[in-house]
Amino acid sequence: MADGAQSAEDPAHARDPGSTADPRSTPDDPDAPETDAQRRRRRAQFLRELHEAKALRDRVQPRRVKAARMRQAMRMRTFRW
Repeated sequence: MADGAQSAEDPAHARDPGSTADPRSTPDDPDAPETDAQRRRRRAQFLRELHEAKALRDRVQPRRVKAARMRQAMRMRTFRW
């Protein structure tokens, strides 16, 4: 079961009705519009993790990396402006 559905059923996680916080500003709300800052933060995190995963793959598969480098070099040599 998703955390969002579970927290909606659980009264311990219910929002205080007297709270002045904007209910649409919570990250748990799927209907809330995402701000540019949140999107950039999420994108930066994704790109960091992607770079880390590629670096790990390069370290554990050096033969594949060398072959990919050779193919890229061949493409660059045969490319014409």
